[in-house]
Amino acid sequence: MAFLDIHILQNVPPSNINRDQDGSPKTAVFGGVKRARVSSQAWKRATRTAFEADGALAGEDAVRTRQLPQMIADQLAERVPALAEKADAIGMAAAFAMFKVAAKKPKKKDEGDEPTEERPVTEYLLFLGRTQINNVVDTLAAQADALVGANTDKELASVVGALGLKDLGVTAHPGAVALFGRMVANSPDTGVDAGCQVAHAISTHEAITEFDYFTAVDDKQQDDNKGAGMIGSLEFNSATLYRYATLDLRTLHTNLDQDHASTLKSALGFIRAFASSMPTGKANTFAHHTRPEVIVLSLREDRPVSHVDAFERPIARTSEGYLTTSANALFAHMASVDEQWGDTPSWSAAIYPSTLESNGETKLPERVTWKKALAQAEEALTAALPKAQAK
Repeated sequence: MAFLDIHILQNVPPSNINRDQDGSPKTAVFGGVKRARVSSQAWKRATRTAFEADGALAGEDAVRTRQLPQMIADQLAERVPALAEKADAIGMAAAFAMFKVAAKKPKKKDEGDEPTEERPVTEYLLFLGRTQINNVVDTLAAQADALVGANTDKELASVVGALGLKDLGVTAHPGAVALFGRMVANSPDTGVDAGCQVAHAISTHEAITEFDYFTAVDDKQQDDNKGAGMIGSLEFNSATLYRYATLDLRTLHTNLDQDHASTLKSALGFIRAFASSMPTGKANTFAHHTRPEVIVLSLREDRPVSHVDAFERPIARTSEGYLTTSANALFAHMASVDEQWGDTPSWSAAIYPSTLESNGETKLPERVTWKKALAQAEEALTAALPKAQAK
């Protein structure tokens, strides 16, 4: 077994990157005090977006959507124009053949004098690689004659159901599906166990929610009207966040059909994406585009280990801010628990500002650059992959 843990400390300025149902920044109580929180779902979405935008990961992207029947239909209609009128019905049949998920049937309804057409959508979101969708369309296009000859939806479903489309959805997964997984309630055997786990990010210290009262000017307002065109308020906070994620190399390797090269590429892509990503909530308002200050990568052969306990006692405010004290607490905790359990990681790398080296308060691990850490990670993962093969 092998697990790659990623520990990050990141300063986030005034922002509201992950809101609750009332529009307030999400929070959590840890160590008896309220912390700023960014949900794992929000940061996984940002990570997946960064992963799929990585130029070194072409073909590893996927789409999570209820519009799978439409995607199949549109591509098929473009490939085989003779199937254009039947394409939506074929897309619905294909989605059901793959995942046993029903789709809403297209229908026409009059709204005034303009008839509108409703396109089919599935009952819930499905997650599938774009290359897998292309393979489905290729298979359907190869059976164009049989599909053209089918005169009813039942006949179309019969033709589509005999094409083995389910196999195309459970094999040759792209990295995005292999990493983030898929759950299909109607068809559990088409689910994919996620190769990564992402924790809720929390502040290392007590966080205070503040309010921004704002006004907006109406550009066309008369000079004798001194009132605002609009007034309002929004909530925000700022924090030094502890972020944690882990990669289960065995699960990832299994999801990628035991392919060493694909596993290594996806693992390194996830490391880059998790470190560089940032949720986009209220980005236009706050422009909270920071990068991590501290990153620690650790390869373990026993089990994943989060070091959030380093901050169970909230970091106290000092004139130096929170980052230096948080970094000292994190490195001290890592050394302490390694000694306590006697199970140091088989490999680790630490990236942090050079200014921390001069504080003299805590023994720091060797400092490396981000690029060097990635190169070392590639070597360590390559060596670990043979042990990560499913038994």
